[in-house]
Amino acid sequence: MLNKLKKLDWGILVILVFLMAVSIVAIHSATDATKYAGSEVKQLIFYGMGFFVAIAVTLFDYRIVLKSWHALYGIGVLLLILVYFFGAIINGARGWFRIGELSFQPAELVKIILIIGIAYIMGRRQGDRLTFSQDLLPIFAFSFLPFMLVMIQPDLGNAIIYLVIVLGMLWIGNVKYTHVLIGLGLVIGCLVLFVTLFNMFNQEIYDYLYDQKKDHWYERINTFLNPEEATADALHQSENAQIAIGSGGLNGDGYLQGDMKNGGFIPYAYSDSIFVVIGEEFGFQGSAVLLLLYFLLIYRMIVIAFQCYDLRASFIVIGIVSMYVFQVFQNIGMMIGIMPITGITLPFVSYGGTSLLLNMLSIGLIFSIKAHQEKYELAD
Repeated sequence: MLNKLKKLDWGILVILVFLMAVSIVAIHSATDATKYAGSEVKQLIFYGMGFFVAIAVTLFDYRIVLKSWHALYGIGVLLLILVYFFGAIINGARGWFRIGELSFQPAELVKIILIIGIAYIMGRRQGDRLTFSQDLLPIFAFSFLPFMLVMIQPDLGNAIIYLVIVLGMLWIGNVKYTHVLIGLGLVIGCLVLFVTLFNMFNQEIYDYLYDQKKDHWYERINTFLNPEEATADALHQSENAQIAIGSGGLNGDGYLQGDMKNGGFIPYAYSDSIFVVIGEEFGFQGSAVLLLLYFLLIYRMIVIAFQCYDLRASFIVIGIVSMYVFQVFQNIGMMIGIMPITGITLPFVSYGGTSLLLNMLSIGLIFSIKAHQEKYELAD
């Protein structure tokens, strides 16, 4: 046990401690003098639980998890089905199990399960070119079911992350160039077709989604594609977020001095919009420090991926890296107006027990990979 703990990546642990400090400070400011006051204490407790989870997972051989990917996939799909019928509705999506004051979002757990399953499938090739029928088709089929189950909740943010995980892992999985070109062509074609049809049948789409009580989907997409036609309510969060971040300037307005946040102009300032608090109160300098922490975290993970003797372990790390890179880009991008508004949180900084604990579980999986890299026989 001690030998495994000695192999912990202390650089990542230090970075997580700094991210924890940023999270606690920002959440305290975002919830000060509101009904959510004291949320930073809960976040600190979640962090304590998260570090315990990460250490516990470190001691568990990741290769056992790889062998059990079928069972994990079944559990993940079952949870997504159950939450659709029996889950609680939060922010327009039926994606949470509620037990008292605690909530659990299965879509977050399935992200890790997808990474493990895809890593196992790709690892069978041992670095050889992936074939369409034996590799790519099973991977797409494996990913399609949870993707659709999350889409119908509806949870567009996590559904997009599933796609990013698949594409990120395939990118380093030795895919044939012809398959890459075909895939890029299909993606670009689908995007062009979607935008064309959305603009062509704009009113019909709105009427249908309004009847289904899912008109917030329409507002988010239309605000991004056609901001000049969007309503004031639809532009509320995006415009105020940009104003708040811009007002921070180089040095920020000062801690607990954010006018936009204190005036209630930024919804979910303690969760999805936490970057607005950092940008407004700590300015460009504070935001740059946060981005530097993320850069160092990703860098350390990539170093571990390169050091792996087991190719499947490298795929797992790259899957986690893809997930984090997109979440950071998407969350910050939607606050500065270059990405559409989704419910994606800022990893390790936004308030939330489920996302934080599962992010720490992902870190524990990376620690386990680093601790169990023996040069000798690697289990199938």
